[in-house]
Amino acid sequence: MIKIALAGTSGLAQYIAHYISTQTCHQFFFLSRNPNPGLTAKGWQVLPVDYGNLNDVRYKLVGVDTVISTVSGQAQHSLIDAAAQVHVRRFVPSEFEGPLYQRPSTSDPLDRGQKHALSLLVEKQELYGMQFAVFSCGIFYERFYPEGMASLQLGAGTHISGEGDYIVNLRQRTAIIPFSHSNEVYVRMTSAEDVARYVVAALDLPDWPREFFLPAERMKVGDIVTMAELACGVDFQRQYVDENALRNAISYAVATDNISQQYRLHHLMATLHDRYDYSWVSPHQLVNSPSKQFAEWLLAAWCTE
Repeated sequence: MIKIALAGTSGLAQYIAHYISTQTCHQFFFLSRNPNPGLTAKGWQVLPVDYGNLNDVRYKLVGVDTVISTVSGQAQHSLIDAAAQVHVRRFVPSEFEGPLYQRPSTSDPLDRGQKHALSLLVEKQELYGMQFAVFSCGIFYERFYPEGMASLQLGAGTHISGEGDYIVNLRQRTAIIPFSHSNEVYVRMTSAEDVARYVVAALDLPDWPREFFLPAERMKVGDIVTMAELACGVDFQRQYVDENALRNAISYAVATDNISQQYRLHHLMATLHDRYDYSWVSPHQLVNSPSKQFAEWLLAAWCTE
């Protein structure tokens, strides 16, 4: 039995807590900047934390074996520093998206302090022996949920957590599809709940790789729209955008100071550049039951809409 700190109270953190409590004998608690009576009502322990006070973070992590982070930016940087200093054995960073090797090597408009967090983790592993592993899973199915990821307390830092912010708007029956003139554009996709299952199953592995590639469903971007059309029973208005069109649209969004549109377009550009795709899947048989298929998940999500 180990002690686990869940940093953040997002929907993903709550899924992870559920599977720790139902599938393991491990102890866990949440670290939260704000009170969360909904979680304490479930009998879960929530400790207040001030990420701006390194002493406070260190104190909260004393005796913890594994930290699972769902926070980003400076809060995660402080969490990494504190965890290493009190000899936390393992750390899972808030990196639940595409694989590391698909990230831009220079400027990354979608970086939320992740590059610095990863460099900190490498440094702390060398200095303190704190292991870490990234769980690459592509994109969450929940990007296509009614009212968006935000309604499930997911994706707050992505700037595309609203309904219809990414590729397809099921309610408006429209789609913006990034396409390449030379090859098909693919993405990997996983439900947040399945990601949580894999993270919890990995807790008992004796050794961790630097990166887990989860067996997420791999789909052509156009097929996502087709699935949405089948779920709604109607053809969508499709707009196809290549790299030049996206660059022009980003320039216009910058010129008009449309921040939300900039993020939406940068995510489409990242999709075009295969940021959320990978061909190799980790061989670890972490869970026995299969992951949810996107078509089944989408129908269930929208059946009452």
